[in-house]
Amino acid sequence: MSAAFFDDGVASADALARDLPEEVACERARVLIYSHDTFGLGHLRRSRAIANALAANTPGVSVVIISGSPVIGNFEFGPGVDHVRVPGVVKLRNGDYRSLNLNIGIEETTRLRAAIIAQTAETFRPDLVIVDKEPTGFRGEILPALDILKRHGSRLVLGIRDVMDEPALLKPEWERKGALEALAAFYDEIWVYGLKEFYEPLACLPLSPEVESRILYTGYLRRGLPREAGLTNYPKITRGPFVLVTTGGGGDGDDLIDWTIAAYESPSCPDIPALIVFGPFINRERRRSFMARIARHPKLAAITFDSKLELLMDRAAAVVAMGGYNTFCELLSLDKPALIVPRMSPRLEQYIRAAQAERLGLLRMLVQGDGSAECMARAISELPHQKRPSDVVVPGLLGGLDVIQRRFAAWLEERPEPLVRQAAE
Repeated sequence: MSAAFFDDGVASADALARDLPEEVACERARVLIYSHDTFGLGHLRRSRAIANALAANTPGVSVVIISGSPVIGNFEFGPGVDHVRVPGVVKLRNGDYRSLNLNIGIEETTRLRAAIIAQTAETFRPDLVIVDKEPTGFRGEILPALDILKRHGSRLVLGIRDVMDEPALLKPEWERKGALEALAAFYDEIWVYGLKEFYEPLACLPLSPEVESRILYTGYLRRGLPREAGLTNYPKITRGPFVLVTTGGGGDGDDLIDWTIAAYESPSCPDIPALIVFGPFINRERRRSFMARIARHPKLAAITFDSKLELLMDRAAAVVAMGGYNTFCELLSLDKPALIVPRMSPRLEQYIRAAQAERLGLLRMLVQGDGSAECMARAISELPHQKRPSDVVVPGLLGGLDVIQRRFAAWLEERPEPLVRQAAE
């Protein structure tokens, strides 16, 4: 196939139209990935990377991602990968949730999502199921589907990131949600997308030896580069050395953006320009306010969103970011000097990850409230001279997708006939 592939094996629509084979490959397996996506882009991007890797590595594999992300349609997926979108939800400042677009209550929205998920599981009949992060799903919505899938004999995997939250909060949260019972009752394996030597996210939980034996540390998920440019017209400052400032989805990145702009407004203004990517979920009024300040400074520019951010990151001399899981994987994969300013609430996940990475020498961290605009300016100025992640040798650091592909291939060899064939007989 001569298609121009994007990161994680994604091909452009035009390339696929040219190179689509006349006959579909013999069906080998079906994979269902559940990604609740109540906030940000992290769950979706992680699920997409795994889906594309599984479909690209094994002919005849079909992957369906169930997601609540309102921007899933902006991302491209490789051959064999598609998605089902459930109604979106959004978390309010007081911790409650509401429907993102529908004029119905959150309880009815959750029932609607659960029904769509269960029907997809019943109809698609996957051989392998990967549930991202939440063992019981958003407000328990995936439990009816797990019952169906277990009866059908699907292989059930819980996939979690390297750091979930500080132990004092994770333990009561999972106990309240019934996550420990779900682990024991449903899941055949637990994949941790990180290294045991880096952090053990479930160490604080009272897991039985049997559940403990199901845990597999994969390493971090390597990210590739798109082989074709996106539609974004990049600002002129990207023609020379620049620092990329990214807040991921952007819904909680106001403080980092404000601190960065203040650094350039200060007397210690860095020499290297900065491009700020707001993210699709930033508050419109805050974005408008930031743009007014950015427009007044010759060394600053901004764009709202780029679904192929890896291209910008690859061009950048260094990166300033909040330190979510996917951004961390990209920094490691593209080997960029990085300054991480982690989110400190409502979870300490980003802080724990950044602190561990700084301890290993992979990046530098600044904490909100611990420094002035001049402090941030100095940190940005030092970034291009900072060590790269590759200067530190950590065995297996970026082996996640390789480990997952090998585990999937081994399971395909040892399993009985595919569920889809059983259903057809």
